[in-house]
Amino acid sequence: MQVGTREEAALRVKEAAHRVGFDAVGIARADRSADADRFREWIARRYHGEMAWMEARPERREDPRVYMPGAVSIVCVAQSYLVQEAPVAPPDRGEVSVYARGEDYHRVLKECLREMEAEIHGLGGRARACVDTSAVLEKPWAAQAGVGWVGKNTLLLREELGSYVFLGELVTDLDLAPDPPSVDRCGTCDRCITACPTAAIVAPYVLDSRLCISYLTIEHRGPIPRGLRPAIGNRVFGCDDCQTVCPWNRHAKAASEARYGPREASVAPPLAELLALSEEAFRARFRDTAVSRARREGLARNAAIALGNAGDPAAVPALARALAEDPSAVVRGAVAWALGRIGGAQARETLVARRDAEADSVAREEIALAFESLSE
Repeated sequence: MQVGTREEAALRVKEAAHRVGFDAVGIARADRSADADRFREWIARRYHGEMAWMEARPERREDPRVYMPGAVSIVCVAQSYLVQEAPVAPPDRGEVSVYARGEDYHRVLKECLREMEAEIHGLGGRARACVDTSAVLEKPWAAQAGVGWVGKNTLLLREELGSYVFLGELVTDLDLAPDPPSVDRCGTCDRCITACPTAAIVAPYVLDSRLCISYLTIEHRGPIPRGLRPAIGNRVFGCDDCQTVCPWNRHAKAASEARYGPREASVAPPLAELLALSEEAFRARFRDTAVSRARREGLARNAAIALGNAGDPAAVPALARALAEDPSAVVRGAVAWALGRIGGAQARETLVARRDAEADSVAREEIALAFESLSE
């Protein structure tokens, strides 16, 4: 079915977006992103850390017409994931970022976007759906489409939704009437910058991922830099500090999508339990959730660091088992660091017992450094 004008086609697509559950929708022209040069500079500064996929074929991220030949428009959508607040986790339990407490958003968004694709096909067009794993600069495009503005914490903000939103895109060859771009409404506020525990927001609108707790606990593989470990606190997956302090989130609209509701497994999980999870138990517990992104090794590493930050000697037996039995040298290294933070005779005995048996050089170094911490 064909419609008469690009305005009529845009209206049909927007109606479909709201019908399938999106809270906001806007349209931009498919062209080279106005943020393309800023993106290239960000990559050149290595602010993306180990996320090598972000630097691969940058032209695909910068221009939807490269991502999908023949593209004319890009439809940008946003969906709130803000659900009821969970109480702050005590030190012996892990903090999981709000977005990861329910069903994996990739699954939910893709399902909704597929329904929108059907509408575009009915209008005689082709479309390619994108979520954040796709090669599209989603936040700049959402801003260009009028869905919201990119805040100083580098997250997308919209007045009635705040920053607790998931984003998706449909790149299409339909000629759809575009919307005016959003206006930045952060003003002089810099609360997100001052609230960041690791000073990862190195300038307004610029994030050094290598310092960001979300990156360190989710995307980063291997040992977390020692100097950043104390700032992680009991966060085991992500960090919401730059959102929690944002004034635009005070009265943000709650999510209408029930699948984003928190699952028991992801709300304040006991740290000792996370540390002891096998691969099979990890997959069973966090299947179909975003937490699976961290992998078993990463989550156990994070739990060990959190136990060290908690400083409770009651955690030493659990740490001792992990130091002796965990198959990952990365986890054993984090456990050694935690034992050095906790201190005491039992922690020292545990480190002594493992010192000669440890075969991995990095884990051995962590044990040696833990001894230095005990002697300070």
